[in-house]
Amino acid sequence: MATSIHNLIVNGNEVQAERFDFQPANNGVGECHIMIHLTQKSLPAKQQIADAFSAYSLLLATDMAGFTPVFRRIFLSDAANQNEMVNEELSQETTRVATSVVEQPPLNGTKIALWVYFLENVQSKLLPSGLYQVEHGAYTHYWGGSSTCSTGNSEEQTVALLSDYAEELAVNGLSLEDDCIRTWFFVQNVDVNYQGVVDGRNRVFDEHNLTNKTHFITSTGIGGRSADHNELVQLNTYAVGGLQNNQIRFLYAKDYLNSTYEYGVRFERGTLVDYGDRRHIFISGTASIGNKGNVLHIGEIDKQVHRMWQNVEALLNEGDCDFEDVAQMLVYLRDPADFDLVRRMFDERFPNTPKVILLAPVCRPTWLIEMECMAVKSSYNSQFADF
Repeated sequence: MATSIHNLIVNGNEVQAERFDFQPANNGVGECHIMIHLTQKSLPAKQQIADAFSAYSLLLATDMAGFTPVFRRIFLSDAANQNEMVNEELSQETTRVATSVVEQPPLNGTKIALWVYFLENVQSKLLPSGLYQVEHGAYTHYWGGSSTCSTGNSEEQTVALLSDYAEELAVNGLSLEDDCIRTWFFVQNVDVNYQGVVDGRNRVFDEHNLTNKTHFITSTGIGGRSADHNELVQLNTYAVGGLQNNQIRFLYAKDYLNSTYEYGVRFERGTLVDYGDRRHIFISGTASIGNKGNVLHIGEIDKQVHRMWQNVEALLNEGDCDFEDVAQMLVYLRDPADFDLVRRMFDERFPNTPKVILLAPVCRPTWLIEMECMAVKSSYNSQFADF
């Protein structure tokens, strides 16, 4: 594993790329996460968007030769005004990839940032359902980008999105309850609409027997919106076909965190997936919460950061990983006034880890910050096929 930061020059402007690489010892499938940041805040939106896509294209053509982009998220400062510019760039691409576009302004003051996940020597294709299928060896991975619904309230839209997703999985011989590893819900006006997402998810989970006696799905529910103001909820997804039950384990860190169903929501704190040659860990959106479900350090951003880190680290440790294994971080702030302090804290502790700090309110107003992450670590288990 290695992390690095590269400064690229595109269209005469500097763009920064933070990079995490993982290469298994057996020379199997390599993985790479890249976070693309603009550095010149004063450029017009069209130029910033062009620079971000140019940097992505440059990486595809040079450093990432032999790798396939399988998922990316495009973070915008103003989706309603920038979405058409993004679509223009997307229309010129020849390499298709599961893509999420969400209004979550990068808090460095620029108008766009990109997170891209690459895999080496895999085959990817778009399915009629809209999911992207990535095949290698014994496993088939399914990534879903921006799924939206423009009618109904947030509960009705959540039910529609999850129900449609379950049907899409079924067409490919998978199920929501057995094969979905990770979801993301971006909620417009999260203070108002989040409860509808919770209620809608609970309804669909009931239908699929996803209960506190079975399991839930690792997830992030956070403020974010699409260009269409009628789309109150946006759904991103990840599922894997070909896993055995004993390849998946859920993480709890019960000394630090409580079970989410105790306060009426249903998601797992973290999910571990073991392959023959590596371990993946997916950590849900995690904030400054205690093991009774209470918000800790109300109004104190620095203390909330430290408690959040403790919680995430405890989940990683339960999966025999630590922050050294983290491939990327997404950090969500409610108040942009906290950005300078939070950036300093993250840069001091995680100077090279790919990360982006975004304006995105958390589902409880008293949570000032939340983060999520993905981790990968070499692991050798002869009973499982390699990744």
